[in-house]
Amino acid sequence: MLFKKYPTVLKYLLAILLFGLALVISTLLNQGIIKQYFPYVSCILLFVVTWYLFKTDKKSLNAIGLKFSLKNISFLPLGLLIGALALLGATYVRTLYLGETIKISTSIDYAAILYAFYFILPQVATEEFLFRGYLFKETIETSNVVIANIIFSILFMLIHVVDENVLKNKGMIIMLVFAIPVGHLLFATALLKSQTLFFPIGLHLGNNWATRHLISDLNSDDSILFIPDGITFDTWPPFIITLTLFNGFFLLVTFLIWKWDRVEALLKR
Repeated sequence: MLFKKYPTVLKYLLAILLFGLALVISTLLNQGIIKQYFPYVSCILLFVVTWYLFKTDKKSLNAIGLKFSLKNISFLPLGLLIGALALLGATYVRTLYLGETIKISTSIDYAAILYAFYFILPQVATEEFLFRGYLFKETIETSNVVIANIIFSILFMLIHVVDENVLKNKGMIIMLVFAIPVGHLLFATALLKSQTLFFPIGLHLGNNWATRHLISDLNSDDSILFIPDGITFDTWPPFIITLTLFNGFFLLVTFLIWKWDRVEALLKR
């Protein structure tokens, strides 16, 4: 009776309960050897929960493009490439404004850098299931895209900001409050345009990998490129301008994905 009277509310509560249970179980299981060699427990459990939730709605995982077809899967490496290049492009814009330089690391551990994809993938897949998966699509259907993007960009931002180390740094808080919602908009646009979660997973993977292993502030074997003369901000204006330019580049990439059909038509001319 209660389910018939408030079906949407109960649907959300069930989803939140199952997602929370999956995360608790994965935390308990993701220990020792499993954590060291197979950190995929959480995303596998979330995959199962997502499948079950769509099944209760008489739908399939194809509602978020998780049908394992060549077309859908091809968006994963495409997203990876775009995500990494977007981070590199945004960083290059920053260096142009600040007068920094980019150099190749003197020693590069290519095996470790490539192996990093294996460990970063389950992290970003987990976040995509939570913030661009079942609940995101359900919110779009019960309200609209704008409301869904506002809600999930805030939630996505909060899980990054509500951190003990972040909360001690005012600059980091401001950076994440602006950058994370832009990231959500990029990933959400990719999902809605491609109709497959593989695309935002690829973008997220490429971006996170590039942040740690494509270009960094330190000359180490963990990164291919580095910035030897990175600027430390002493005043707010250059920090805000840099933040605006950096995120502006990602908004440009988001716009191009949104206009995917027109961009593709121009390239074919």
